[in-house]
Amino acid sequence: MKTSIIIPVYNGADTIDALVGKLFRELSDNDIEIVLVNDGSSDNSAAVCRAIQQRHTRRVIFVDLSKNFGEHNAVMAGLRYARGDAAVIMDDDFQNPPSEVRLLVAKLDEGFDVVYSQYERKHHSIFRNLGSWFNGIMATILLKKPPNLYLSSFKALNRFMIDQITQYTHPYPYIDGLIFRVTRKVGRVTVKHSPRASGKSNYSLVRLVRLWLNMFTNFSILPLRIATILGCITVLFGIVIASLAVYWAFTDPLAPRGWPTLVCAMVIFSGTQLLVLGVIGEYLGRLFLGQNGTPQSIVREVTAGQDPSNPPDEVATQ
Repeated sequence: MKTSIIIPVYNGADTIDALVGKLFRELSDNDIEIVLVNDGSSDNSAAVCRAIQQRHTRRVIFVDLSKNFGEHNAVMAGLRYARGDAAVIMDDDFQNPPSEVRLLVAKLDEGFDVVYSQYERKHHSIFRNLGSWFNGIMATILLKKPPNLYLSSFKALNRFMIDQITQYTHPYPYIDGLIFRVTRKVGRVTVKHSPRASGKSNYSLVRLVRLWLNMFTNFSILPLRIATILGCITVLFGIVIASLAVYWAFTDPLAPRGWPTLVCAMVIFSGTQLLVLGVIGEYLGRLFLGQNGTPQSIVREVTAGQDPSNPPDEVATQ
């Protein structure tokens, strides 16, 4: 089985060369190709990746995106150029040991479409772990993810899954949402999780919020239903408050007249309207961006050596 290893690179100039070298050493007895996707890095990652491809012309594909589109968009771009029977997605920071690629690919042979890695101990910050915990809960509710499955970025997909999810062309992909839209044949293996080799995580609060929004609004209408339920609850709460204000007015002659009911009604209904309009606006905005041709990613350059089973002109048109 030929395996494509997809590595989205963002400011990974200090680690990517060593990572590729270790992948080739650790997996020397496997038929692998490596797809490096430079996601608009602000350092010299593009030059480093280009030099790696020139040293390994037949086994490395370099995809250079025109700007930073985000990790999931970069992974989708890499999957479109993958020529293997299976693809393994991994980060560029050495937190996923290259030797354990074999475990993920071997698990696919048991009949799974996707195999996720899980960790006995994670070397993430408290903030990142908290975000992953919240993301897991939301994925269980919205995507029907198994409750005990950790949505790791280190995972393997078979060719069927690659072909299915790369058909998605909208500008806000969420890989795990696409996976659970296609299959429930999902396996998992326990692997090691190492500390970052250098730098810090690229997942800021803003990036995590964007990722959650991609999951919420692209693969479920549950937020709209929650907004409807919240609106009903708020209306009932407003009726109760108004009733109490009327009761107060009749039972206490000194109670101020008018303003409690007015303030309660304004605050409750204004807040509800803004919340519901915000949720609807998010859905409409994404529909608009999808319909007006907003690209999922833009490839500036692709460098790939000839593969006997896949000529260069065929690669360039994918």
